[in-house]
Parts: sequence; C-alpha cells; structure tokens
Amino acid sequence: MPSPLPPGKYTFADTKLTGSEFNNVCLGGAKFENVGMENASFHDVGLKGVRFDDVNLSNASIANANLTGMTINGVLVTELFAAYEKTRPIG
Repeated sequence: MPSPLPPGKYTFADTKLTGSEFNNVCLGGAKFENVGMENASFHDVGLKGVRFDDVNLSNASIANANLTGMTINGVLVTELFAAYEKTRPIG
C-alpha cells in the first residue's frame, strides 16, 4: 500500500504511533527527541553514524550486529569485548 505522505520533511509532536510499521522507509537525518520506543523491534536497519545520548538501554538486546567503530561512553565496543574475553575462565 503506497504511503499517503509524499516525500519530504515532516514534524510529528504529541502523537501516538503505537503499533505502526515502517517498511522500506528512509529516516536519514531524522531527529528523535523524547520518544518512547519500549518493546520496539528493529530488523535489517542501518544505524551507521547514529548518535544515542541520554538513552535507556536496560534489557535491550543486540544480535548479529556489525560493531566496527561503535563506542559506548567513548570506549570501542570491540575493546570492551576483548577485555571481557581476557577475564573469562578457560574451559
């Protein structure tokens, strides 16, 4: 079903889109502020170069991700995993 919205810049404020689905949508350069995404699901999503600030990631799960260059609080995630592996017991 084609979108009734033509391409362009849109602003949504104080809006509930609960249960919405976004397929084959470009949100490059979009800004999300004070947005609730609890229990949302992301699959085959490009997040290259995005920035998350003041984000609650409790109970979040990331799987099958390319983490090249990704940092958490300024530390490369690949370095965090390498340090973690060194502390794991052998066997």
